[in-house]
Amino acid sequence: MERDAALLIVDVQNDFCPKGALHVPEGDRVVEPLNRAIRRFQEEGLPILASRDWHPTVTRHFQEYGGIWPAHCVRDTPGALFHPDLRLPWDAVIISKGTDPERDSYSAFDGTTAEGMLLEEFLETQGVHRLYVGGLATDYCIKATVLEGLLLGRKITLLLDAVAGVDLEPGDSVRALEVIRQGGGILSRVDEL
Repeated sequence: MERDAALLIVDVQNDFCPKGALHVPEGDRVVEPLNRAIRRFQEEGLPILASRDWHPTVTRHFQEYGGIWPAHCVRDTPGALFHPDLRLPWDAVIISKGTDPERDSYSAFDGTTAEGMLLEEFLETQGVHRLYVGGLATDYCIKATVLEGLLLGRKITLLLDAVAGVDLEPGDSVRALEVIRQGGGILSRVDEL
């Protein structure tokens, strides 16, 4: 694996998994392949990052305040926690997004580390130029993150077996994958790492 690579796990949180407030159908199926990817990156000594929605109680992102989504991943609630079976290492870098009540912030590049550093700034400080991405949801936060990363000049590989989509409209996830591919993203699988 390239020495300038990192694994970015997007929003594998309780509210996006079965029984959650905004569940992705079979969203928890991404956990096992992501755990395999985590092991591989740990073995290689490469960075592991995990983004999370970390919404305030009042945000225009939610239906109650004019958005399209039911309340979900409200900071410091059980729904905002990472899925309990996701084996994030103790030194994983957590990227919090959706903290601005005036913005949707689908992309992990809108998020910051605990120290307040934007994801892009953090990647620069670590010399990371290639991202391997998995998580939830293919047609929203995954698509937004990958496309923004590509625009910023990063090389991005999407791990197909480690993503799942909402599909508000049938085929949204398939269309998102095609947009990612056309934008320069590489589509691969965890076992091909």
